[in-house]
Amino acid sequence: MGRIPPRQLSQAGPDHEHPAATGRWAMLAVLCCSLLLVAMDATILNVALPSLIDHMDPSPMQQLWIVDLYGLVLGGLLITCGAIGDRYGRKRLFVAGFVLFGAASVVAAMAHSPAQLIAGRALLGVGGAMVMPSTLSLIRNIFTDDHERTQAIGIWASVAGAGAAIGPLVGGHLVEAFGWSAAFWLNVPVVVVTVTAAIWLLPEYRAPQIGSLDWFSAMLSVLGIVALAWGIKHVAKGNPAALDLVILVAAVLLLGLFAYRQLRSPDPLLDVRLFRNRAFTAAALATLLAMLAIGAALFLISLWLQYIHGYTPSEAGLRTVPAAIATLLGSLSTPWLLRRVGVRFLMGFGLGALAVGFIVLAAIPTTTYPLVALILVCLGIGDGVAITTAAAVLVSAVPPERAGMAGAVEETNYELGIGLGVALLGSIHGRLFVSHMTELPLSGEQLDTARGSVGGAAYVADQVGGATGAQVLEIAQHAYDSALTTTSWISAGLVGAVAVLTVVLVPRGFTATSAH
Repeated sequence: MGRIPPRQLSQAGPDHEHPAATGRWAMLAVLCCSLLLVAMDATILNVALPSLIDHMDPSPMQQLWIVDLYGLVLGGLLITCGAIGDRYGRKRLFVAGFVLFGAASVVAAMAHSPAQLIAGRALLGVGGAMVMPSTLSLIRNIFTDDHERTQAIGIWASVAGAGAAIGPLVGGHLVEAFGWSAAFWLNVPVVVVTVTAAIWLLPEYRAPQIGSLDWFSAMLSVLGIVALAWGIKHVAKGNPAALDLVILVAAVLLLGLFAYRQLRSPDPLLDVRLFRNRAFTAAALATLLAMLAIGAALFLISLWLQYIHGYTPSEAGLRTVPAAIATLLGSLSTPWLLRRVGVRFLMGFGLGALAVGFIVLAAIPTTTYPLVALILVCLGIGDGVAITTAAAVLVSAVPPERAGMAGAVEETNYELGIGLGVALLGSIHGRLFVSHMTELPLSGEQLDTARGSVGGAAYVADQVGGATGAQVLEIAQHAYDSALTTTSWISAGLVGAVAVLTVVLVPRGFTATSAH
């Protein structure tokens, strides 16, 4: 296949040339390959965490940062990276970001301390933030036909959702066979092949702009999003310090100032006026809540499978496959459904299915794996349908030169949702777990370790052994189940409320192409 000259997609407008059909789908394959890795890295450590705890002995707070810092950094940078890609070239940003992603994988894989691993995960987030806006925005530019673009977005969303869902499966097998670092070494050969293909196949695209990048606004968006995540994370833990509340207030002020500057700017990083479109706002909310739900569910269920039911990492990962299959089916069926039942119904249905999954998880006290498999199917279908519908709405609602903005909004909410799912619901679960860890036959450091997390309780139970160890493990299992029940009710309430809100926001008869 010949190389597509960069000039072919260098300007917006209806008269520029487009690659042949075979070339378009080959380009989509390259974009989806990169997206698969970025999405997998959001959840791949869920099953590797017990191995990491044994090897590095991170504190409970370090454990949460190891898992969710990646998504928070990625989410914080996506708006800025989307604007950079629009101005300086989406292909250029994509390639540079994926090279950084590969380098960061090496840093994380060679980590000898929690601090180094956290730093590696932060760098992975920066690389991912450079990659992700380019994938959806290039799809918007490559696929100009509405029908083809909806199909391409369905494939994109299925890869994004399935990638997050199969992360535990891939991570489990790699951890069991080669150790936790293999979850990062996996990225390196894929990066090499994908970067080579991207340089050869992908077209360049730069939107015509009337001003240079507003770096002050970029700083406001990054600091505001990261501060918001930090504040939510620490407030959700209970008994927040005064500094945590100050940071949360500062986040609101920073994001408010960012929005004010964007309204006054002739060439904004993010055109906040887009949110006046009710369907656009509904799609952004649907993405955030869908990923918040699935991110928290996969994290908590992966730990539940290993610590409560004693599955190995690979066995636990294998048991999350129903979520991946259901996400794939939900995403791939959505383009067909969009042409028949419309945006309003599908968005409500997707979020409603997520809420049902959490209600089932909360309502049945004795949770066996067959029931968990059913729950994962509900979550996967809901996630696939909601994310694909939302992506189609967001991309169709903007002109080609603003495709980077639409991609940034979609993917900011996608990654921030995963990060906040672990930070918010994971912290709530952790707080509830501690409150249920009473009457432990322990004292001193062992007591603190056991009450800190289910992983700490399992570690102490193994150290103590005998009847005391068995009692500690039994109390921890009961505490985890009780905390999971309450957290699931909270999750169901959040997702259900947003499901109703999105149905109210989306006008009757609205279609994914009605913005054209």
